Amino acid sequence: MTDSSQPYRVLARKYRPGNFRELIGQDAMVQTLGNAIKRGRLAHAFLMTGVRGVGKTSTARLIAKALNCIGPDGQGGPTIDPCGVCEPCTAIAEGRHIDVIEMDAASHTGVDDVREIIEAVRYSAVSARYKVYIIDEVHMLSKNAFNALLKTLEEPPEHVKFLFATTEVNKVPITVLSRCQRFDLRRISAEKLTAHFMCVTDAEGVRAEPAALALIAQAAEGSARDGLSILDQAIAHADMDDGGPLVTAAQVRDMLGLSDRGSVRRLLGLMLGGEAAPMLEAVREQHDLGVEPLALIRGLLEIVHAVTVTKAGRGGDDPAQSAEERDALAEWASALNFAALHRLWQLLLKGHDEVASAILPLEACEMALLRTVHAATLPDPGELARMLREGGGMPIAPQAIASSPSPAGKPMPDSFSGLIEMLRGDRSSGSASMAVTLHDEVGLVRFAPPELVFRPRRALEAGFVQDLSKRLGDITGQQWQVMIGDGPVEPTLWEQEQAAEDAARQAILATPIVSAAMAAFPDAELLNTEDTEKWSVSA
Repeated sequence: MTDSSQPYRVLARKYRPGNFRELIGQDAMVQTLGNAIKRGRLAHAFLMTGVRGVGKTSTARLIAKALNCIGPDGQGGPTIDPCGVCEPCTAIAEGRHIDVIEMDAASHTGVDDVREIIEAVRYSAVSARYKVYIIDEVHMLSKNAFNALLKTLEEPPEHVKFLFATTEVNKVPITVLSRCQRFDLRRISAEKLTAHFMCVTDAEGVRAEPAALALIAQAAEGSARDGLSILDQAIAHADMDDGGPLVTAAQVRDMLGLSDRGSVRRLLGLMLGGEAAPMLEAVREQHDLGVEPLALIRGLLEIVHAVTVTKAGRGGDDPAQSAEERDALAEWASALNFAALHRLWQLLLKGHDEVASAILPLEACEMALLRTVHAATLPDPGELARMLREGGGMPIAPQAIASSPSPAGKPMPDSFSGLIEMLRGDRSSGSASMAVTLHDEVGLVRFAPPELVFRPRRALEAGFVQDLSKRLGDITGQQWQVMIGDGPVEPTLWEQEQAAEDAARQAILATPIVSAAMAAFPDAELLNTEDTEKWSVSA
């Protein structure tokens, strides 16, 4: 319980960094400033830029403390590690130091405000080593105000330092940027934010699930202030018991209107499986639980991105992912090609924009997901034109990316030649002819059951691709995706057999006995007997 006589301070203010050691995620900037102070190479103006809540204003105040710290004994000089107990340090931390002037450029935008600064810089500091001007949101200054500041900013008195902070550095004139030493503060990683929030909850005596803190860190989007504000709200939202408040992942999802990752994965599975009705029911269930349609689309986008980077070979490095989620991502990455993933991403991204501006967000979300279900597996216009030109027709889109064979289906073939043998063994009409066509006239591009991509040596009969896809589905009990595609192509199996036979023939001709026989009988020929593994010389 807190002391009721003391007003409550929100976590974002209470845990604002008091020294550079507490400033998380900005190690490069701290090292640069530390070296500059040690070597006496301090610039007269600094510009801190970055997204909200990464420590721009806090860094400016820390620099002011570092420049004016005199140490506990009053004899210290500028240091990257201010003591925090001397009069300048405590006065700056409390915002009452007469020589550290903070100005909000959003409310002081004009030339008159800058003129006050220009007139005041002529006078030396009252009690500090440096007179420091901290101008927050500096990009809000007017054009005339920037121009009025240029001369002073270029050649300020030795006792004056300017510290600028902005979230929109592109709006700051280049003439100002060229006069400042610029620091780009980075977004803070979710891992560092989670660790920071864990320290805060321990200091506050609050219990929190690691998954809950990870969700807050992800929602903060790299901003420590945003994350602490969300954590403050989550603590107030948490249930109380004998051990105090307990922040759970379920409560955080409910508070933020987030869908749990398992539900998003199930929704994506329904979409990839072409199950429109169950998918719409799942969307309605999430909406009834308080999940906003826009958050649902965003969750799907995050999953599709994760699948794509997993397929690209960079998966498994997110500590927030469970083992179940990693397995699901790996399974989708092996079942979907890059073209399908990129098309899925584009469809969801378009749906996200539509839902964001729709007057009926839920209905717009349902329509966007239905469009994704029916269009995600279709070929792009270029591929479709090529397929029609080559006589292959359109591919059959799989109704389930990863389904189990039916009890009556045969096991999946483990190779292209095994697939042909499976067709030869099928007694249905046309199977043997399909096997001959695949053996003699088709070069393999990719074989990844239930996906088959090939390139024919000549134009195939109309409907061959559709008929083959249906026949393979009837045999295996699983829907196949068969298409004519581009890419590295293997020789046909007939060409491979001919090449193997020629190689065997040349190997026999190269043996000493056969070479001598062919030399003694110039008109002799090497013939293959009925047993294809035996050869004979006929004169």
